[in-house]
Amino acid sequence: MVAVTFYSGIRDAKLNEEAMKYAFAAILAFVLVFQSISVHAAENEPFIAGADFSHVAWLESIGKTYKSDGVPADPFDILKKRGINYIRLRLFTGDEEKGGTDPYNRINVLNYNLPLARRIKKAGLKLLLDFHYSDSWADPGKQFKPEAWKDLPFDELKRKLFEYNRDVIRAFKEIGALPDMVQIGNEITPGMLWPDGRNDTEEGWDRLAELIKTSVAGVRDAAGDAEMPKIMIHIDRGGHWETSRWFFDNLVKRDVPFDVIGQSYYPFWHGTPDDLQACLDGCAERYKKPVVICETAFPWRTTHWDGKPVEPIVGIAAGEAGQVEFVERLGTILTKVPEGRGSGLFWWAAEFLPVEGVNMADFESRSFFDHDGNVLPVVQAVGKLAR
Repeated sequence: MVAVTFYSGIRDAKLNEEAMKYAFAAILAFVLVFQSISVHAAENEPFIAGADFSHVAWLESIGKTYKSDGVPADPFDILKKRGINYIRLRLFTGDEEKGGTDPYNRINVLNYNLPLARRIKKAGLKLLLDFHYSDSWADPGKQFKPEAWKDLPFDELKRKLFEYNRDVIRAFKEIGALPDMVQIGNEITPGMLWPDGRNDTEEGWDRLAELIKTSVAGVRDAAGDAEMPKIMIHIDRGGHWETSRWFFDNLVKRDVPFDVIGQSYYPFWHGTPDDLQACLDGCAERYKKPVVICETAFPWRTTHWDGKPVEPIVGIAAGEAGQVEFVERLGTILTKVPEGRGSGLFWWAAEFLPVEGVNMADFESRSFFDHDGNVLPVVQAVGKLAR
């Protein structure tokens, strides 16, 4: 690309800050010419049978093991043999030192993820990289800027975001683990990189659109001649069509490029299966994009930590059989999405195992493995959806 060559040349020549700003503006201008064109053709891709496995390396490092038929085995092999074809990894912006002091909340930094990405590709699995743009968890209740970026003026924040996306994707590409798909933010219904990208005003929406476009430009720059990763926009409204329409209408209005719509759907928070069907159908019909249930989960354990029974959820009893029934229900919903745009799902906290002193919000009882690390039937059920 002309803009990429231009940027590289002036960077190497180490011109002054004003020239760098000019170059950055030139790159974005070049990219935005193509905003109205889809980033990457995402239709007709294989169905995604995916798992978020972000904490697996940390859990292994403290002695947790994963088992198939009672025998310890590589967890990625366990998944692959049962039909899982995609792994999701979250990425925090913090440093390794802070990550080591609070691994559950901070360890998912770049140098933690790179070896995991190698393992994923070696296992023959695809990779979704989930940019949080924060030093820890980003979700609808918290979309805080990284500590190192918090005082940057907006133009400088955009430049930092471009460079960060570019450098991260370049690092994955250099080890032969270029992501197949990239999430620009995590559950960004209320925006991201607060307060700059908070979308509670028209001006806030304009800034959020610029931040997303800048992020996509950084990914594209790093991909270079390689196949551009698909771009997913992920919100947390799987059972709420009206909010989903408000959000994506605002993106389309501002010519924000994306390929895939990701929705979180936890039935204990996001409504009934009928609500999910209506939302996914609406997204597919209105925006003509593949839709993915980017996060979901269901309990295999029949009792809570205090011994009280888990009540049925959307009419399905908790338990190993209930997990399978829930997956089958989601599979049916996805097959009904218009024009075949129901494109798959990712199970969240699929790798979770209990750790003493760590509050996992009971997701260790909703994972792909029981508390002893034995693989559960739900994995096969998810894998079957892709066949």
